[in-house]
Amino acid sequence: MGRHPVTKPPAARFVTTHSVLTMDARHPYTAKSLVDAQDMHRTVMSGFRGWVTDGDPDARAQMGVLSTWSVDLKAGALVLVVQSRVPGDWAGMPRGALTDKPHVITVDRTFRTGDSLTFRTVVNPTHSRPSGPPAPDRPRGRRTAHTRPDHVRNWFVRRLQSSGEPRKAPDGAIRIGATAEQESLAVRMLPTVTSPGPHQGLRIARAEIRGNLTVTDPAALVDALTEGIGHGRAYGCGLLLTR
Repeated sequence: MGRHPVTKPPAARFVTTHSVLTMDARHPYTAKSLVDAQDMHRTVMSGFRGWVTDGDPDARAQMGVLSTWSVDLKAGALVLVVQSRVPGDWAGMPRGALTDKPHVITVDRTFRTGDSLTFRTVVNPTHSRPSGPPAPDRPRGRRTAHTRPDHVRNWFVRRLQSSGEPRKAPDGAIRIGATAEQESLAVRMLPTVTSPGPHQGLRIARAEIRGNLTVTDPAALVDALTEGIGHGRAYGCGLLLTR
């Protein structure tokens, strides 16, 4: 009798660049980014000049730029992580804004069904609130932020993907190619970020989610890692970090 070939679980490869910037939170350049979400967006995009035409409305998406940041006010330090399809160039940062040389890492990782991962993400958890009575042709309602940890947890659980489930949920949510134990998900509400001046209407509600994932659809997971999840991706939300 012949030997049956050993079948490997489905796999998908993820290649990207991570720039880790440690910044002085007390420096005026950094301080402005902390109080103005639009300025933080400009700080992130300043590392990618010349890759696309100036003013291109989807420049961030073309270059696959996603970011997340955390601040330690006691230590006066801000750590900014920027993911991109092209390498960032941070030589134009003002002198003194960076407290250390930028750490640029090439990520090249293959994910397989059944892999276990730990993850962290900062998301803009929103839902569409109906603006009137139900109607087949009524447009989607106003987007409203979730403000309670249990609602944020449910928002994320809707995007988990059990084995054999399609990438798109019945309610339209895009699943992330992995599942998790709901009780193991740690949720922390973060301060809302805003922008003054011409962007006064900009308000990005944020929440941090941490936990463990089991890969069920490697290709869908790589898409989620590459494209980000949820809204607010131009303003430091949606980047899914795993290890």
